Amino acid sequence: MTTQIFLASTLYGTATLAAALDADCFGPADRRILLVANNAATPETTPAVDTMPGFDRLRGRFDDVVSWNETIEPFHPGGWAPRPDDVPLWERHLRLAWDLGDDDVELAVESIQVNPAMAVAQIFTGAPVDVYADGLMSYGPTRSKIDPLVGTRVRRLLHLDLVPDLKPLLLTEFGVGPEIVPTDVFVKVLAELGDVSGELPPVGPEPAVLLGQYLSALDILTAQEEEDLHVRMMRGAVALGHTRIVFKPHPTAPATWSRTLEAEAEKLGAELTVLDTPVLAEVLFQRMRPALVVGCFSTALLTASALYGIPVARIGTGTLLDRLAPYQNSNRVPVTIVDALLPDLSDPAAVTAQEHGTATAELNQLVRAVGFAMQPKIYPELRAAAERYLSTHLDDHTWRYFKRRRLTSLALPGAVPAQLAFIPRNATVRRVARRARSFKRAALG
Repeated sequence: MTTQIFLASTLYGTATLAAALDADCFGPADRRILLVANNAATPETTPAVDTMPGFDRLRGRFDDVVSWNETIEPFHPGGWAPRPDDVPLWERHLRLAWDLGDDDVELAVESIQVNPAMAVAQIFTGAPVDVYADGLMSYGPTRSKIDPLVGTRVRRLLHLDLVPDLKPLLLTEFGVGPEIVPTDVFVKVLAELGDVSGELPPVGPEPAVLLGQYLSALDILTAQEEEDLHVRMMRGAVALGHTRIVFKPHPTAPATWSRTLEAEAEKLGAELTVLDTPVLAEVLFQRMRPALVVGCFSTALLTASALYGIPVARIGTGTLLDRLAPYQNSNRVPVTIVDALLPDLSDPAAVTAQEHGTATAELNQLVRAVGFAMQPKIYPELRAAAERYLSTHLDDHTWRYFKRRRLTSLALPGAVPAQLAFIPRNATVRRVARRARSFKRAALG
């Protein structure tokens, strides 16, 4: 007997799994379990995946639905993992609780680098693992070094083709190959969700949709800066001639942001609708058919463009590229892709023409250079590619994707200004620097 366990924490991720099943991306199984994890900071006040509108349309792909939160309570899914000595006990417990018996288990998880995916993979020792990715992070490097006992069990990376011909970097250190979940199948699954997502407020034809992400919760922007970002989104959309605006806030964002936008809309003479219905952005794209989608670096910008052919525009990515810390922050590649690929809202001609800023071949080179700079110990084989890119493409525009201090620490091109390049090779300068450091240490001691 074979039991497949699918771990999901979002409705979008569950839809990705449903599309992969419909497309026969998974082999046959005697039983399929959807393991639902609610990773919100306060799961008690946030609806879980299996309670969201539209989930019932996806439920039929699975034989059972199990709550990971209930399984490990009172612990939080994002912070709990079994102690190594307790792993055999936990496997016996889960096999009994989920009626697995002696079944062969296969896992499909998201975000393998962190819990709860890592915890589940550790408990079912030896089970083969498929990783599925529903966003732009699949194109970036693995955010931290993974235990080889887990990483070597990963068979493939299932991902959506959000940026055609861009090759995912995630898990390639283990030789994991990417496999695309067919776009047409995924769009059909999203159409199922759109049919049952409840009533949406009437907004008129071809509105502009603004996407909120709650970046201040990630300490990337302050609350005031993010509120100002939303106002700039509206001003940019109105400047392009859009008078019907739909704002889709992050589910946990403060209500005050919506009130600020309402006041701005009144000044600009725009008709604003703030959407408080918990639906996927893709449902809005299907049912409202917007004329423009504006956001910072949301994956929904790429689904709007790649899956539905809707014009898109980005805003605020330059600030984020400068603010993301440390350099290896896992949001860096998603922000880089959006910044390099999509038109800036402040450039009306580019938005109207939907000009893509970077060709795919160059984007592949950029992502690999950024990926190496982020995780040089995990991807040492990318050093040569990073050096080639930096030697030939580093200019006033592409500097935004790198930090001089980071390049210096890795001895990469662009580390120091050309006129000072002689310093590392100058024995006298190095000797003076060593003496200065020794004097400093003596003074501090």
